[in-house]
Amino acid sequence: MDGPPPLARFSLYFLKLGALGFGGPIALAGAMQRDLVEERGWISREDYVEGLALAQLAPGPLAAQLAIYLGYVRGGVLGATLVGLAFILPSFLMVLVISALYVKWGGLRPMQALFYGIGAAVVGIIARSAAKLTRTTLKNDTLAWLLFGATAVITAATGRELISVVLLSGVVALFVKAPPRLSRDGPGAGAAALLPPILVTGLHGAADGDTLLRLLLYFAKAGAFVFGSGLAIVPFLYGGVVGEHHWLTEKQFLDAVAVAMITPGPVVITVAFIGYLVAGPLGATASALGVFLPVWLFVVIPAPYFRKFAAKARLHAFVLGVTASATGAIAGAAVVIARGAVRDLP
Repeated sequence: MDGPPPLARFSLYFLKLGALGFGGPIALAGAMQRDLVEERGWISREDYVEGLALAQLAPGPLAAQLAIYLGYVRGGVLGATLVGLAFILPSFLMVLVISALYVKWGGLRPMQALFYGIGAAVVGIIARSAAKLTRTTLKNDTLAWLLFGATAVITAATGRELISVVLLSGVVALFVKAPPRLSRDGPGAGAAALLPPILVTGLHGAADGDTLLRLLLYFAKAGAFVFGSGLAIVPFLYGGVVGEHHWLTEKQFLDAVAVAMITPGPVVITVAFIGYLVAGPLGATASALGVFLPVWLFVVIPAPYFRKFAAKARLHAFVLGVTASATGAIAGAAVVIARGAVRDLP
């Protein structure tokens, strides 16, 4: 095993993982464990487990949160920032290129056969990754298995990850494992007119500053309220992007999900594709900034206190419940995605 590397070398690992890492959040989390903990010894097993717990406890895409936390362990706020940027940048740039081609050609019809096979294959990857995470996190804990099963069924049945279910699972585990005792202690539009039109032009022409602001705020809400996995954000986005704001058609939204599947790095980068179709390169940037800024904040702000109190019985019990529930949500998400991706026998 190597000793602790310079921060630049540590960040380069995540740049490579962001450029070559396929398979979704659980596969990426597994790669970090294999490479950084088991093979290189750059991160201790305890720090990795704490990071995984925080990533599952806080809202946002799991793989990006875990990467940012490991960056924090290695180099504080600067390390978290550099690792986060390195991990996200490759897939963001790839999505920009694909988005530009999509807008230029009016769709991805030549790639539909490719997406047909990729969608089905990704379901298998997700299922295998979920099974591996289940074995490593739930082990022989009966309560954890019950919370996992309940969340998996609810996610598969509703087609979305319910924040209330994940938090309730944490509360249930808290009261079962470490019940608390009573104690006495107590304007955009004007600014957009100054921008070159090419920077804000999507499928339907140039967007205004108000649209950029709505993209930023909507995806910030998505990043702040979706738990456990980048995959779980898909049902959440569908309701807002297609149903509420009518930014994309259902076909265009499915193409956005397909783009996220065929590019490496975090699956949630699909928001950059959506933003590009709505408002060009600046729309993609605003969407990506919106969804990842809460992720960074939810890691950097609680990280010092989380490390200090992670061993506390009550926090441990709460995290156990949330972890089991989030793992169940990932398993349920595999079912949700399979409904759309596995359409026939081939």
